[in-house]
Amino acid sequence: MLRTPASQRRLDILEWLRDPAAHFPAHRYLDEVGVSSEAVAAKLGVPRQVAENHLELLASLGLLRARRIRLRTYYRRDEVRIAEVARMFEKGW
Repeated sequence: MLRTPASQRRLDILEWLRDPAAHFPAHRYLDEVGVSSEAVAAKLGVPRQVAENHLELLASLGLLRARRIRLRTYYRRDEVRIAEVARMFEKGW
C-alpha cells in the first residue's frame, strides 16, 4: 500500500464515498451497495475505464468494497479498514 503513489483523484473518490448521497444523484447511488464506476467516471470527467482503474486499486488495498450486480460494479468505503490504516499511520508505522 505504501508503494502506491497518492493521487488527488483517488483521494477525491474516497472523500466522495464518505457521503455518497451528497455527491452522487440518487439514481447512481444505492443504499448499502455503493456507487457505480460510471457515476464516479462522470464526476471525475474521465472515461469509465480510468475511473475503474482507480476504484480497483483502492479496492485491492482494502479501502473500498466492490459488489457486482448484473453488469455494474458498485463501490463503497470499508470504514473498518480505513480506520485500521489511519491507526497505523498515527502509531508511526
